[in-house]
Amino acid sequence: MAVDFVAGCSHYTPLPLAAAPPLAADLHALQRRDAGLPPEPLSVARVVDLALANNPDLKAARRRRAVAAGQTRQAGILPNPQLTGAFLPLLSGVGSVPAWNIGLAQDVRALVTYRSRRRAATDSEAQVAADIVWQEWQVAGQARQIATDLIVNANSRASYVGAYRLLAARNAKLEQALAAGNVTLVTVAPDRVALQAARSALNALDQRQLALTHQLDALLGLAPDVVVPLATRADLPPFDPAAIRAGLASLPKRRPDLIALQMGYAAADEQLRQAILSQFPDLVLGTSVNSDNSRVVNGGPNLAVGLPIFDRNQGNVAIARATRLQLHEEYGTRLAAAVGTVEAMLREMEQLSAQLAAARADLPAAQRAATRAEAAFGASNLDERGYVDLVSNRFIKEQDIMTLELALLDRQIAIQTLVGDGLPAVTLPAADADAMPR
Repeated sequence: MAVDFVAGCSHYTPLPLAAAPPLAADLHALQRRDAGLPPEPLSVARVVDLALANNPDLKAARRRRAVAAGQTRQAGILPNPQLTGAFLPLLSGVGSVPAWNIGLAQDVRALVTYRSRRRAATDSEAQVAADIVWQEWQVAGQARQIATDLIVNANSRASYVGAYRLLAARNAKLEQALAAGNVTLVTVAPDRVALQAARSALNALDQRQLALTHQLDALLGLAPDVVVPLATRADLPPFDPAAIRAGLASLPKRRPDLIALQMGYAAADEQLRQAILSQFPDLVLGTSVNSDNSRVVNGGPNLAVGLPIFDRNQGNVAIARATRLQLHEEYGTRLAAAVGTVEAMLREMEQLSAQLAAARADLPAAQRAATRAEAAFGASNLDERGYVDLVSNRFIKEQDIMTLELALLDRQIAIQTLVGDGLPAVTLPAADADAMPR
């Protein structure tokens, strides 16, 4: 019996903290963690999968589910009855034997609030689960955006380099002419400014790429400066603005942060019920048996009732009611922001799409002009200033188009993250799923 009791108890085991940062030294370390990793380079979709599997913050967040499950389990355990007893040896007087008493009692109020406490704990666990999925959506969205930005910026770098080299060659000739006294500083100054602008644009692009590389490494749990080879094209889920607008009505049933707020509100509602039920006096029922020093044995039920003279739990009721009202308002605000943000971004995408279409329409003319300028300059039919201007205009048009394309993709990724396109769904227990608003 004693052995069984000890075997059913929990035991302590040490869990040492990490002695070194738990970061993978290279991509092959992630490959060992995920045997299904395809050959390099990685697509955007695969980067998202790796981020969901290896992100350090997500790993820590998922442990919260076990804590919430433990709290739910604790809430489902009935309170233990209380066993009391005493042995009173005879010290003096006319008695002949020691006195003793034994009693068993149960807190009845704890039984009254049992179901409500269990429902509140289950709702809180569901809230934690939904919060974790919402964090997964954020990580997936970051992975999509960072990988897409890296791919688009890498593809656009050739245009920035071409513009810089063109202006650098022109500037070198002008500097030689200035040194020889063939041109004035006024003539050279505009080209110096243009060259500096081209260099600054190229440097800003390279700085942005390095910062994005570090962000991607951190997102995947890699050591800094690990270069993740990426595909040359961003593969994103299909984007249908009409379907997204049509799906906004069902967003509260799908978006994890809204579901988490619903579950938090349900838990607060149950806590208000508990506070109201706890207004009633403490009630302890039990039974006891006792024997005095003359062997007279008595036994029977007993009752202990708290008198609600000073504390009628009104403070806790007020706190629970205010908490529920606060969560009610927070949910309404979050729902309005969720729908409004998506609608606003869809409108921004319409504007960007129109601007991109106009820029693409202008590009062929700029390309033809640059091609003719190169031929004319090679045949000495065009001066170098005109040649540089026409070719630079082509580079500028290309860069404008890439900038608009990236802005459009960033909005698309943000919207798909907000509505959950291609992202994990929230799975709730059947009781919580049935309780969600229809």
